[in-house]
Amino acid sequence: MLVVGLLISFTLLARPAASKPHSFTYSAFRQAVQSDEVATAAIDVNGHVSGTLKKGGRYTSQIPVAVRDDQLAPSLEQHGVQISGRGPQTSLVSVLLGLSPFILFLGVFLWLGRRTGRQLAAGLGGIGKSRAKVYDAEKPSTRFSDIAGYEGAKLEVSEVVDFLKYPDRYAAAGAIGPRGVLMVGPPGTGKTLMARAVAGEAGVDFLSVTGSGFVEMFVGVGASRVRDLFADARKRAPSIVFIDEVDAIGQRRGAMFSNDEREQTLNQLLAEMDGFDPATGVVVMAATNRPETLDAALLRPGRFDRQVEIPLPKQAERAAILAVHARDKQIGADVDLVVVSRATPGFSGADLANLVNEAAIVAVRATRDVISAEDFSEARDRILLGRRDAVNALLPAEKHAVAVHEAGHALVAALSEHADPVAKVTILPAGRALGVTEQLPVDERHLYPESYLLDSLAVRMGGRAAELIVLGEASTGAANDLAGATELGTRMVRDFGMSRELGPVGFSAGSPLYLGTEEIRSRPYAEATQRVIDEEVGRLLREAEQRALSLLTERRDALDRLIEVLLERETIDGTDVDAALQAPTGPGRSRNGGPVLTLTPSNPATQRSERHGC
Repeated sequence: MLVVGLLISFTLLARPAASKPHSFTYSAFRQAVQSDEVATAAIDVNGHVSGTLKKGGRYTSQIPVAVRDDQLAPSLEQHGVQISGRGPQTSLVSVLLGLSPFILFLGVFLWLGRRTGRQLAAGLGGIGKSRAKVYDAEKPSTRFSDIAGYEGAKLEVSEVVDFLKYPDRYAAAGAIGPRGVLMVGPPGTGKTLMARAVAGEAGVDFLSVTGSGFVEMFVGVGASRVRDLFADARKRAPSIVFIDEVDAIGQRRGAMFSNDEREQTLNQLLAEMDGFDPATGVVVMAATNRPETLDAALLRPGRFDRQVEIPLPKQAERAAILAVHARDKQIGADVDLVVVSRATPGFSGADLANLVNEAAIVAVRATRDVISAEDFSEARDRILLGRRDAVNALLPAEKHAVAVHEAGHALVAALSEHADPVAKVTILPAGRALGVTEQLPVDERHLYPESYLLDSLAVRMGGRAAELIVLGEASTGAANDLAGATELGTRMVRDFGMSRELGPVGFSAGSPLYLGTEEIRSRPYAEATQRVIDEEVGRLLREAEQRALSLLTERRDALDRLIEVLLERETIDGTDVDAALQAPTGPGRSRNGGPVLTLTPSNPATQRSERHGC
């Protein structure tokens, strides 16, 4: 299009300058011929007439196609007009204009072809390039002070910071800095955040890539990307290479020979971390929540020298994490983040961030800007149990059965010496739970004695025992309790050696698992041993049920009172359970037969260690 425009411009510029010709109508043209004013006339096949006038100047006219004038030619000859004829003229401009659609189509086709070829060449040439995201223009600004808690993990990785800052100090002493740091722990505990804090403290370049970013459908691409990644890291040394979800390429290799793409990638990673050409000034940090699947060669000294565990935060660390996430939110005066942290055992940093966000959503739903303690309580219940919905309303008989079930859990917990105190009991359905009994541990435990575990089994069987006493039969509401009690009893017998028949023998699977359940594997013991384990688990559960039945039968009056209070109030706390146990059996009862109790509002920020429900 540009060439056509230039040709038209050049044609117009090359045309000699002339005055604009006078345009005659056909009648005026005949009159001028009769008046002897026309000197020359050039007529083409389309009836277009042009020529000169005797007085000077040019003219143009058009003979109508529909008019057949046989007298025009004799009249021109009679008045001495020089007549000439012209055929159709084809100029370069008209040719180019006629061919312009074809030229345009050809140009677009060639442009698309060249562009596709460049992209294909770039794709094939760059398929082995590293896909790491490089933070060099703006190095990570995260510091250890931005991470709440985890003082032990910070101390472990601080050696990496010191090595990257002062490598000469290590070289003078003949020491080699850590080659790799593997951070393991449950999901959401802040492993990636810790790696960014190391780069921020050291002030070095940070190259981040995921384990899945190495693997492609083409053989050898993963190994090529590993080489390119470490070559880039050496150019930027000192630097940190962070591989998230390293188990995607570092899984344990089998005994049989394999040419799998992941295995080639792993071999190249092993060679880069500890080979003939060591990466001086380059520290590899990796994160995984499946350390049990990693290859042994990847974990040996010289590759990942440090294995730092990032566990679930403790109570004090949870309070600090909650304070970090609540900085930009309006928190009410009734909110004590320390109390909220006690109500969230087992929560990771990501879970705590979600809790604060859910509490803010609850406040917005109530058309408030300030987050209250009740908002935190409702957000916690929604995360753990699910949303309460009016469509889950129970029938009167079902509501009574749920009250019996939850009252059984609460009373057995209150009557057991080593069980955790009851914090909250509710018969309001939420999610898949028809009712819930929450227990509050006094302190976060690290060791669990056998007496505590036996009381826990009795509490789990309390709901079913109450149904047998009050209703005369069990219901399907105890399914979750039975599953949890069976799992706990199995660990007591198989892992903890708390069996009279088997004795102090452990059949544990090994290292802790941060994701999912145990792997499917052959049992390291005989079939006869499995039979003894099953019998011992059954014995523990039957003894726990008998103990729950005995406790509830002895305090049947307290059980009935607590059932009535639950049906009346639907949600109670631990003080109501204690009041039901201490209420008199004679005078002082209400008109409907229930106890006269002073009910206090349920504490919205109570800690959960056990949840038993229908």
